[in-house]
Amino acid sequence: MPRGEKSAYTDKQQRKADHIAEGYKERGVSTKEAERRAWATVNKDDGGGKKSGSGRGKSTGHPAAQKGGRKGGAASASRSKADRSAAAKKGWETRRRKGND
Repeated sequence: MPRGEKSAYTDKQQRKADHIAEGYKERGVSTKEAERRAWATVNKDDGGGKKSGSGRGKSTGHPAAQKGGRKGGAASASRSKADRSAAAKKGWETRRRKGND
């Protein structure tokens, strides 16, 4: 199968890639880059195309589709500026001490 051919993907995987690509396009990513990222996400989620006979219908788990980034800001926003600044200074000191710039 030539590179870029999508015949081994299920209809659901193709719909998923289209939906992901639309989200990237809405955020200003070029069409070509949006498609590339969408298929990379589908491959990461499902492990590639699923149209071989055995093993169809297994749950994918959707690991790359979680909304993890949306929760992180809320925790830090509820802290005071002084608390955030102190945490940043503490983290910087730790990285400086361990040499992990």
